[in-house]
Amino acid sequence: MNSAAALLELRDIAKRFGATQALDGVSLALAPGEVHALIGENGAGKSTLMKVLAGVESPDAGEMRLAGERYAPRSPAAARKLGVAMIHQELAIAPHLSVEANVLLGAERTSMGVLRRGEQRRIARAALARLGRGELDLERPAGLLPIAEQQIVEIARALASSARVLVLDEPTSSLGAHDVARLFSLVRELAASGLAIVYISHFLEEVSALCTRYTVLRDGRSVASGLLAETSHEQLVRHMVGREMGEMFPRVPHARGEALLEVRGLSGSKKPEELSFTLHRGEILGLAGLVGAGRSEVLRCLYGLDGVVAGSVSGARGLRSPTTPRASIAAGLGFVSEDRKGEGLFLDLSLADNLCATALEPFSRGGLLSLRRRDLRVRERLADLRCKARSPRQAIRELSGGNQQKVAIARLLHQDAEILLLDEPTRGIDVGTKAEIYRWIGELASRGKAVILVSSYLPELMNVCDTLGVLCRGRLVALRPIEEWTREEVMRLAVGA
Repeated sequence: MNSAAALLELRDIAKRFGATQALDGVSLALAPGEVHALIGENGAGKSTLMKVLAGVESPDAGEMRLAGERYAPRSPAAARKLGVAMIHQELAIAPHLSVEANVLLGAERTSMGVLRRGEQRRIARAALARLGRGELDLERPAGLLPIAEQQIVEIARALASSARVLVLDEPTSSLGAHDVARLFSLVRELAASGLAIVYISHFLEEVSALCTRYTVLRDGRSVASGLLAETSHEQLVRHMVGREMGEMFPRVPHARGEALLEVRGLSGSKKPEELSFTLHRGEILGLAGLVGAGRSEVLRCLYGLDGVVAGSVSGARGLRSPTTPRASIAAGLGFVSEDRKGEGLFLDLSLADNLCATALEPFSRGGLLSLRRRDLRVRERLADLRCKARSPRQAIRELSGGNQQKVAIARLLHQDAEILLLDEPTRGIDVGTKAEIYRWIGELASRGKAVILVSSYLPELMNVCDTLGVLCRGRLVALRPIEEWTREEVMRLAVGA
């Protein structure tokens, strides 16, 4: 792109954290009205680059220019004041404050220390109306809104601060198909009004449908950029991983064996309703459905996180319902939550503490824990899953999202789970890591493990699973071998047609 046409330009940005070179000469240019895709594997430097852009981190080298002027914000507040706003994957909503207070958060209108409520209401209402949600109740606590509307509130906050550049980080990761379509329409309208938008996503279908140009990061460097209309998904993946990708959905041969889990008439305190199925050794069972259909609740009931009000569950190692997570682990169940940071990991603990949390017995003698033996086992598990980390004692929060997810999955390997309950295990991670996880799931099935996979990404279910069930409003409406399904039939049943 011609520098004169760029609203935002980043040149040779570098950033080091200790021995880690997170960014090493990254360049990016963004025009007014453009939706620009920023793509790359987990750990490629996308998050660090956006932290630099948003004023969270200062670059060690390089230059940023906004509308032709030098741009060097010292804080997120300074970045917003200059017109750059970021919407994170984990939304920064103050849940107990009202919608109005969230829209004006950090930019409150005051006179002599007193809020100018009338002016604030007008600004909040105008920002929401620009997003087509002018009817939202400004007094309602933002935490009571659905995720899609919380996202709208965050975008309205950016508009209220007169943003010229908007960064959207994995904005569809928690949205259903209807809300994704609404978000896309909204992004196109904002771009048409002159905003420049950086769109970060691991879903190449989204990138192709929404964005005009792209930049690929790999190992902290910008390795490719151009028009999306002139490139293919295969070329993008090759730029991202630095090699020929091979299969996107690798299959490992495995055979179905005897029944491991029998579920009959299971009803939860929330959902599901009267659920019945049998899970066999060596089987990968997928659960499809819209957001709110009850897919996650199925796994949570089986694992003992949600209450069970009726029905029965029986399985390996004496599993019975109702159960508790402790009893489920003893009975051979392992669970990976969709909420990796909220309940899937102990973010303040080390990588090793997280990986071994459910089974410390192998390293304990006489009540004393051998950290040397534990760290040795952890290194083996990390090598199995090709997890990038400095050491077993590195803080888990320092890892990229994909590597954090590998640790959550490695925990199930460590506890030798026979039945794996995986809730959105590839959400928010790159295509290379996804392929590794798919291969790992197939290898576990080949060893006689059984897997229940919940996913909002239908190609994942169609290509990884042996059996697929569709949930609608808490009920399992169909369960068939994967070869008997089409995508159209899955969606038809998911929407209740």
